[in-house]
Amino acid sequence: MEETMFSNEVILSWLRYFSENVDINLAKLKILDITGENKNLIPAVMSTRAVLVFTDAGHPDIFYDMWNAELGDCVIWYNEGSDPSGEIKHDKVSDMINRGINYSAAMLILNPNAATNYQIGIENSRFACGSVQYVCREVRAIIMSKLNLGDKDNICIISGESIAVEAAIIAAEGNIIAVEYDPRDLNTMKCNVDKFGLNNVIIIDSLEAAILENLPVPDIAFIVASPRIDSEIKTLLAVNPLMEFIFYTLDFEILTSLPALLRENGLERTEAIHIAVSRVNSKKMVEPFPAPWLISARSVKGL
Repeated sequence: MEETMFSNEVILSWLRYFSENVDINLAKLKILDITGENKNLIPAVMSTRAVLVFTDAGHPDIFYDMWNAELGDCVIWYNEGSDPSGEIKHDKVSDMINRGINYSAAMLILNPNAATNYQIGIENSRFACGSVQYVCREVRAIIMSKLNLGDKDNICIISGESIAVEAAIIAAEGNIIAVEYDPRDLNTMKCNVDKFGLNNVIIIDSLEAAILENLPVPDIAFIVASPRIDSEIKTLLAVNPLMEFIFYTLDFEILTSLPALLRENGLERTEAIHIAVSRVNSKKMVEPFPAPWLISARSVKGL
């Protein structure tokens, strides 16, 4: 069992405390322990009407970050101290932005405006403006479907900023290694991490072995194909010989070179799909979007 300062007995005592003091249906409550690393509070609150959060001291900007994420109308139920006893208080996040957390405790966050529908394909307008030309949300929804991530998966994403954001939300107990070679794209990735309140994204600027050896081992890689693709495949396979891959490309020459490249690296293609998306714009004209190829592959050893 994973070690935590909040044992089952402590959690049960806090559940009883809040059930006795707040009109809340415990069956609909999400429990989130953010005392460990890589826990994403903001996405959980955005998508859940009631979240019981267990936290340690040392989060000076927690309420400001929530307010900055447009969660200012959420109501926080809490008490003063580390034990589930005494007077209970409640305030809106917008009234608590100058407060931090100075001791380990629990708090109940109610968000009546939570987006409880399962979101795949976030609107591009929600991402940080910057150097990145984001793929349209329909294509990204297909990419996320093909990645088929579990909540504890580790994934390496190369030059796929919006994919990294959605992957971090889905793989909430895993790790996302976001590789951004361009300093401008790296800064945009950092802005997105801050904007979405993501703590499980590790941003790096290269795939050097010295960097990767200190990071969680990825189970799957999503790569926006470039002339570096051969070295990227070799580097990732050295880390995990059974790595699964999804390649995204609009480049015809890279597309036609992939079969030979996969064979050379002991990979076998498992799927190839071509995605075409068009919309009717305000002038009633059909507006096409870039039509990428997605090539899935895995090690022959793993088949």
